[in-house]
Amino acid sequence: MRKTLTKHGKSLALVIDKPILELLGVGADTPLEITTNGDALIIQPIRAPQRQVRLDASLERLNRQFAPALRRLAE
Repeated sequence: MRKTLTKHGKSLALVIDKPILELLGVGADTPLEITTNGDALIIQPIRAPQRQVRLDASLERLNRQFAPALRRLAE
């Protein structure tokens, strides 16, 4: 997908399409971290640390419960 910057007052803005925002779970009030690797902009939503802890715990429970089935599927 190619995008161009849009003039917004004395600044420039990047308009992100709604389907992409929905896919990422990003809204107008979501804090974003903007970094660069020297060649590209990297824009990531800042997630609450508790969210990662809950996700890790859920994945651990799923792995314990379904480990044999997941191993068979991987073969």
